[in-house]
Amino acid sequence: MRDLADFAWRALVAHRLRSVLSFLGIAIGVGSVVVLTSEGEGARQYVVGQFSQFGTNLIAISPGKVETGGIPGAFGGTTHHLTIEDAIELARLPGVDGMVPVVFGMARVEYGGRGRNITAYGVTPAIEDVWSFRVRQGSFWHGGDPRRGGAETVLGPKVVRELFGEENPLGKLVRISGTRFRVVGVMEAKGMLLGFDLDDSAYVPVATAMQMFNLLDLGEIDLSYAQGLTEEITERAKHLLRLRHEGKEDVTVTSQDAMLEMSGNIMRTVTLAVGAIAGISLVVGAIGILTMMWIAVGERRGEIGLVRAIGASRRQVRLLFLWEAAALATAGGIAGVVGGLAICALLTLFVPGLPVATPVRFVVAALGVSLATGLASGVLPARRAAALDPIEALRAE
Repeated sequence: MRDLADFAWRALVAHRLRSVLSFLGIAIGVGSVVVLTSEGEGARQYVVGQFSQFGTNLIAISPGKVETGGIPGAFGGTTHHLTIEDAIELARLPGVDGMVPVVFGMARVEYGGRGRNITAYGVTPAIEDVWSFRVRQGSFWHGGDPRRGGAETVLGPKVVRELFGEENPLGKLVRISGTRFRVVGVMEAKGMLLGFDLDDSAYVPVATAMQMFNLLDLGEIDLSYAQGLTEEITERAKHLLRLRHEGKEDVTVTSQDAMLEMSGNIMRTVTLAVGAIAGISLVVGAIGILTMMWIAVGERRGEIGLVRAIGASRRQVRLLFLWEAAALATAGGIAGVVGGLAICALLTLFVPGLPVATPVRFVVAALGVSLATGLASGVLPARRAAALDPIEALRAE
């Protein structure tokens, strides 16, 4: 085997240009697969991470039953009212640990001659536990009956920075959509969520927000629950709302687990798709190796005849050409992985916001595919070389 490997290496070195071109074809293909699948996997992890920051034991209940359109609310199905009373009753279900009724809308917040447009959320102080949101400075308003409004607000850190600068915002009065609120807290930074800047937001009592935005029903009710009770809480919530809504199932219940699984599957499919597209380069590289080896058989007829004449078997000749193809493809695969990882590192360095993640299984798969590509490309030329008659090969030389 060692002699075969040495012989194969010398044959590749003897035809440097042809070998380098075939090597580059595999390297570019593998590098493309590594880079594109890393970006796809990074995007999947980013999306899952964005949802997971709210916790995984959550159920979102939205008004409107999806029947035909596939999307609740204004985009499809029939919308029905979801009230604060519904939310209070849902909070009493066995297994429910917390409940947050939610409405939201665009509003203008003003202070000291400064103003900016933000997203205002009508919620309750329970978002600290249900959404895993924390107050960095101050606190939420006192809890109680969510049907009672209030004139207190908690602002996102970006709102505070833009309106107050270095001034302490606690206790100050601001206007949100024309309504006056006293600032009682500042949220911890949460960053972006699927394009929404959570730091550029204000949180006010849900009943007050409904009056501000002239709303009759809630936009959503979020429930938190103990681990492993997803199906039970979902069925209990549906059953309770059917009883309260005259026997009609006129809401859409979505668990955070289902959302995470769906988004993960979508991004995983995208990753595989872009990887398959990049894999076309591997096919091109394989054709290059096949072409090079096929031509090499014709050019090396005398060499093959001499090797056979001094006692080499057909099997050894086949192995010789397979060694050459496998070595070429594996070297290209290693170079492609190294180059792909280097490009991923540069992307992370120069484009910090771009999510990039390279799982070890992708690297191993890329190397395995490159080796398989080399072996597959070398089969036909190896069989052709082994089938040559040594006497005829020497005579042709």
